[in-house]
Amino acid sequence: MSTAQSQNDVQAYQKESAGMNGHSTATADHANGGAKQRAPYDYGGNPLAHMATNDPTLQLPAFGGAFQPGLYRAPKSNIANPAPLGLSAFALTTFVLSLINLGTRGVAEPNIVVAIAFGYGGLVQLLAGMWEMAVGNTFGATALSSYGGFWIAFGIILTPGGFGIVTAYGGETDAFHNAFGFFLMGWFIFTFLLLVCTLRSTVAFFFLFFTLDMAFLMLGIGYLLHGPDGGAPQHGCILAGGAFGILAAFAAWYNALAGIADSTNSFFLIPVAHFPWSDKGREKRGKVDNSGARGGHMEV
Repeated sequence: MSTAQSQNDVQAYQKESAGMNGHSTATADHANGGAKQRAPYDYGGNPLAHMATNDPTLQLPAFGGAFQPGLYRAPKSNIANPAPLGLSAFALTTFVLSLINLGTRGVAEPNIVVAIAFGYGGLVQLLAGMWEMAVGNTFGATALSSYGGFWIAFGIILTPGGFGIVTAYGGETDAFHNAFGFFLMGWFIFTFLLLVCTLRSTVAFFFLFFTLDMAFLMLGIGYLLHGPDGGAPQHGCILAGGAFGILAAFAAWYNALAGIADSTNSFFLIPVAHFPWSDKGREKRGKVDNSGARGGHMEV
């Protein structure tokens, strides 16, 4: 195919696509002689759905569905994206525990969480973290592996008679409540460190870690401000921790869905709302074409 003919084809394609629903489109000339490729529409959702992720030189924007808080390069392996699996494992375990913290339908004992903490939130999330390490995602490996370890540790603490941790403190005494409060406050500090790394990512990704951090803070304070002589943890803080935990669980499911849904399996993409000061947000502001060549639409 001649160069002139290729340019004419590209111009014709641009004219054809410019009037489709007011959305912006993109064309690409490949080394095979000018083959054209239309980029799927950008709904502010999954960036993997409209970028050539098989290009190792391409930098992708921050995306909670891939558990990436900043610009990152496509993995050079054939391993699938493990982030939705880890997020789903975290979401379900957090959801059930938070419902119990809220006293939903009168359920007060968290023993059912032991099974989920070991089998799903612990083991599966830990495996997802290891697979994140295999694809070179340091943030995802650190976060998912750590929270997988958290749920395993949480299950160990609650296992009735298995490890004797609660009985070693003489039951649910002041000493146990204080020690468990220390445990939760440590996770609050760790989650805050991860939260700082999401400030240049997306609203959905930041919201997940913000609500999770607040859940740890409220629960930690609730156990540290327990009643006298082995009294129950501070009820209001436990309720607040449960409420924030519910929000964190749904935020984790939301980011997981964003990492699963793409143009091959879904009729819509999941919006993730990049912060305006993020790399993607600044890129969009800088690529507004006011010359009229593309009808004033934003390039993606």
